[in-house]
Amino acid sequence: MQKSYDYDAIVIGSGPGGEGAAMGLVKQGARIAVIERYHNIGGGCTHWGTIPSKALRHAVSRIIEFNQNPLYSDHTRLLRSSFADILNHTENVISQQTAMRQDFYERNRCELYQGDAHFIDANTIEVEQPDGTRERLTAEKFVIAYGSRPYHPADVDFTHPRIYDSDSILNLHHEPGHVIIYGAGVIGCEYASIFRGLNVKVDLINTRDRLLAFLDQEMSDSLSYHFWNSGVVIRHNEEFEKIEGVSDGVIMHLKSGKKIKADCLLYANGRTGNTDSLALENVGLEADGRGLLKVNSMYQTAQPHIYAVGDVIGYPSLASAAYDQGRIAAQAIIKGEATAHLIEDTPIGIYTIPEISSVGKTEQQLTAMKVPYEVGRAQFKHLARADCRHARRQPEDPVPPRNQRDSGYSLLWRACGGDHSHRPGHHGAEERR
Repeated sequence: MQKSYDYDAIVIGSGPGGEGAAMGLVKQGARIAVIERYHNIGGGCTHWGTIPSKALRHAVSRIIEFNQNPLYSDHTRLLRSSFADILNHTENVISQQTAMRQDFYERNRCELYQGDAHFIDANTIEVEQPDGTRERLTAEKFVIAYGSRPYHPADVDFTHPRIYDSDSILNLHHEPGHVIIYGAGVIGCEYASIFRGLNVKVDLINTRDRLLAFLDQEMSDSLSYHFWNSGVVIRHNEEFEKIEGVSDGVIMHLKSGKKIKADCLLYANGRTGNTDSLALENVGLEADGRGLLKVNSMYQTAQPHIYAVGDVIGYPSLASAAYDQGRIAAQAIIKGEATAHLIEDTPIGIYTIPEISSVGKTEQQLTAMKVPYEVGRAQFKHLARADCRHARRQPEDPVPPRNQRDSGYSLLWRACGGDHSHRPGHHGAEERR
């Protein structure tokens, strides 16, 4: 006799991965519920990650453009804003995005539960709601899309009022004159652009030998040059020995013997999957040391009726990829198999100032693979758009696509320079689907 469940599927998390799974399931007639621990839907992407950082970056880039354009500025009246000022703009964007996504769920009759979820057994979860009440829900299938949070090493005091992670930095309401950013990954580099654009002194501490080492060497060097030209101090191959919070700021002691004092610290070195509160042991699952779950090509975990998508499975940890992963998992749940899959070369857009776009293998990888390729370059400063932006005076970089010589199709796209540099890589990837 077939068991009776409250829902066909329960989605845990309402970020891009959870939304993709929920919409894919409900549009195929499945009875679903979505569990969200935060008081608003949207997940980390909407409230602490992609949307806030892009809104901040957009506001700062417009300030820079105004101040550098002689049409608007004669250098006697510069436009200035503090980080706290542009946060108000960001909060408006977040509220609009939240309302839009809330409407998605309501129009599609998805049942939403607010609270912390954990597994009781293979087909039961318990939701602890904000008022302390608990409710148990059953389902045949589950999708874990609980996202991730900033990694907190035990020897860093994140309770100190001047020490922030990439979530809590959105609560910064004083006006720092100098900030240390520890971690030069995508998040660290994006916030380095934002703070420097607001004329804040930035020390960017990189634990590796170059910025964004997954990029082509030329693009990494270009970004380093742009940062250096704008006044960002980059310190490669450095690790902290001790981080000391003081009354008026933070002192970072590096293993190299250097000491740096700043008004605040943004620690942006890694993330952890939000799986520790799910009681995975009750369903025979185990996450790795960073809270990540292993999945197969259909995003099934070691328990075939439990799927996982988004940041909880690690790379590529992109909102666009997470949404597609959710849709693929939904297809697998409904049909028993997934015919769709992510493209092999996921396009990456990095919203530094300047923007960077990337898709495919790097020159270094192609050389190691002994694959012949050709390089084409286009200078942004040669485009009419550069004249419109008065960007000829700025150190804009080449926009070089690479092509495999004998096949005629693009293997690699790299762009660094003008606004919307992220678009060609994404459009190119769409053409290859």
